[in-house]
Amino acid sequence: MNQTNHNSDRKFEFLKGDKVLWIAIIVISLFSIFPVYSASSNLEYIVNNGTTTSHLIKHMAFVFIGLGIMRAVETIKYEYIGKLSSIMLAITIILLVLTFFSGQTIDGASASRWLKIPGTPISFQPSTFAYLMLIIYLCRYLTKKITRERLPIENILYIFGPILLVFILVLRDNGSTALMILLVSIVVLVVGQLSWKYITGFISLAAVASLLFFFVASNYPSLMGGNRIQTWTSRVETFISSKKSIETDDENIKAKNYQVNQAKAAIVHGGITGIGPGKSALKQMLPQSTSDFIFAIIVEEYGFIGALFLISMYLIMIIRIVMIASKMPAFFGSLLVLALGIMIFVQLSVNIAVAVNLIPVTGQPLPLISYGGTSMLVTYIQLGIILNVSSRIQIYDEEGIGKKQSIDEINDIA
Repeated sequence: MNQTNHNSDRKFEFLKGDKVLWIAIIVISLFSIFPVYSASSNLEYIVNNGTTTSHLIKHMAFVFIGLGIMRAVETIKYEYIGKLSSIMLAITIILLVLTFFSGQTIDGASASRWLKIPGTPISFQPSTFAYLMLIIYLCRYLTKKITRERLPIENILYIFGPILLVFILVLRDNGSTALMILLVSIVVLVVGQLSWKYITGFISLAAVASLLFFFVASNYPSLMGGNRIQTWTSRVETFISSKKSIETDDENIKAKNYQVNQAKAAIVHGGITGIGPGKSALKQMLPQSTSDFIFAIIVEEYGFIGALFLISMYLIMIIRIVMIASKMPAFFGSLLVLALGIMIFVQLSVNIAVAVNLIPVTGQPLPLISYGGTSMLVTYIQLGIILNVSSRIQIYDEEGIGKKQSIDEINDIA
């Protein structure tokens, strides 16, 4: 019996860290190939961009590169990642500034969110990397000498300053991501045990800054060229009108709700068992069927059963993340895992909520599923860090860390 268990462990020796989390990630990653291949016909025949085969190869390349990056990140001590977070955050902020003034659009998108690497055809979204580095930086800062009371000026300069700076730089071209950055940052501050007087003060400051931005962007658009305030307003109005479209035959309302209506139609068309892989009838009519609305295509082709299976995989992933955070004795590791898990959970929830018309359209991809590079690779990096922490739990237990050392000493290790 012991020999059997030993052999079983050796089979998964390459997979460091939490094995159940690894399996859930691999299952979701491999599953993503099928709906992306099916929905990419929209890019070929409607958008006139590439072929389904080329998009399939590109997506599979991102999946396997992402898994490789996740495995590589898993081998780097998470403490080192925390120590480098301030430097990496500074670099991503510089990239955000460059994007703010010289960002590009791709595939007909109206937002200049992408920065092209000189001399290559490769473009990426700095906002996604800045979001990740900001959260890691906050976790690191909040756990350094946690028992010491910080001066107000320290919180303003080293906590609120970076959050507001990243928020403002991202806000003009990507309002949904900027809002997620703000909300997740606040959650991290709460979980990181920052005093409530600072948190409430920061929320008030952020609210004032947001209102000021909307006022200036709405009334003096020339001062903030390229802002998407009208797009955001239109999306909110469209969402509100979509609730009325069921009870009205107004063609204008139906036209505005085209994306949402097509997504809902795809979900209804799927029924319980779906119409079969690759057989979606609405993928050609649903814009962003490979990214923002891919969940609707999944439901159409695989039905309620397929959607339930996918959501179950996500739930397993989230549950394992929470378990890892609860078992980690070092507060930095625990907070970091929980924060990264919250990032993934929020993005997952927002994408599905948009597909089923619970919230306005946001443009957030479905983690590990949606077609695209930057967001997918960043998600793999997040999961690599989480797996890294999970692999350290046993080491901490064996060395007695958490029993022999104080909380302050443990966090100084990071």
